[in-house]
Amino acid sequence: MSPKQTRPRLFQAVIDAFHLPDLRRRLLITLTILVIFRFVAHVPLPGVDAEALRQLFERNALMGMLDLFSGGALRNFSIAAMGVYPYITASIIMTLLVPVIPRLQAISQEGEAGRDKINRITHWLMLPMAGMSGYGQLVLLRREGVVTSAELLPTLAMVMAMIAGTVFLVWLGELITEHGIGNGISIIIFGGIVAGYWELLQSGFLAGQQGQIGGLIAYLVIAVLIMALIVIFTEAHRRIPVQYARTIYRGGRMYRQSGATHIPLRVNSAGMIPLIFAMSIIIFPGIVASYFANPAGIGPNFANFVMSTFDPNAPMPLGLFYWGLFFVLAISFAFFYTFVIFQQQDLPGTLQRQGGFIPGIRPGKHTADYLNQVIRRITWAGALFLALVAIVPFLAREITNVQVIQLSSIGLLIVVGVVLDTMKQLEAQLVMRRYEGFIK
Repeated sequence: MSPKQTRPRLFQAVIDAFHLPDLRRRLLITLTILVIFRFVAHVPLPGVDAEALRQLFERNALMGMLDLFSGGALRNFSIAAMGVYPYITASIIMTLLVPVIPRLQAISQEGEAGRDKINRITHWLMLPMAGMSGYGQLVLLRREGVVTSAELLPTLAMVMAMIAGTVFLVWLGELITEHGIGNGISIIIFGGIVAGYWELLQSGFLAGQQGQIGGLIAYLVIAVLIMALIVIFTEAHRRIPVQYARTIYRGGRMYRQSGATHIPLRVNSAGMIPLIFAMSIIIFPGIVASYFANPAGIGPNFANFVMSTFDPNAPMPLGLFYWGLFFVLAISFAFFYTFVIFQQQDLPGTLQRQGGFIPGIRPGKHTADYLNQVIRRITWAGALFLALVAIVPFLAREITNVQVIQLSSIGLLIVVGVVLDTMKQLEAQLVMRRYEGFIK
């Protein structure tokens, strides 16, 4: 086997792409936009006490978890502190509203024009979502003494700057989608998470973890095993055989044509969305309680108890309650979101309109019942997989006793998913150009 064949597929595809001028230009545009994103993530907002912000992150594990997805932008409290997550939230809301609201459902069925309208509505919905999220962060940081000014105009200026930062990042993501390689929004999130992992890894060594080399090695081994598991379940699918029979009239004669293919039903059809839903619900009580909790040095009240109960780093048995609830919510939302998406696809109706059928299954209601039964069975595997990935941070912490470095389940899913998607798109570009040097 040649050295070229032993290289990882992604690296080999990148090397092959650099030999083509147009793909090389796309890759360079993507890398340049990522560099711009990292510069923006280090542009701080005015009126922030840097020392108070550093102390807040040292004593609040939830802030560190949120900072991981912003790639360090929240730790710096830059104009990109919210990242593109208001847009992701708006997209999720629109996904759930389209099948419920008849007007939106009609728009979504208008083809490319309908998708453009839905996308435009999503962008407008992103603005109030970003404004509310930015103001909520300011209120929380002002309570902790991080933001020094409470006047109207400085607060309004900071909120507008954070909204502008989110809009700018979404625009950068769309530039990557149009002129670069891969899904732009996913690439921006990927860049932030990788940068956050790097900073956490450095802080783990700098914060006194050097003496726990064995624990750090075990931590990395767990991360690699989980990433391998994510790859397996991301690519796993159940093939449903489908046959097509069409009648064609030519020259006054009737001809019957037939063909066979399959429908790939993914084991994890919901992707990372159930974990985002579950995490949003499980961190919500702690965030609300933080507004009413007594500060350090004053006797704790009920809000302090709620904060400690919904703290991901809480000691046993409170930690078991938090991660157990996370486990159950991940399974529940996996089934909920999978069936919402599956009903929107309307596979039985599409098969019937195209003259396709599943061998041994009658078209119509019988096909729908059969597909629902299959998706229900394979979703159990996908839901349990997501629930296991959800509690990986807790398992890794208990096994390795490494407390500083946080292993994010959603972060791992996003990183692996973006790498797989980008690899497929890059290979597809190479195949379309019939590049002879490309090796499968």
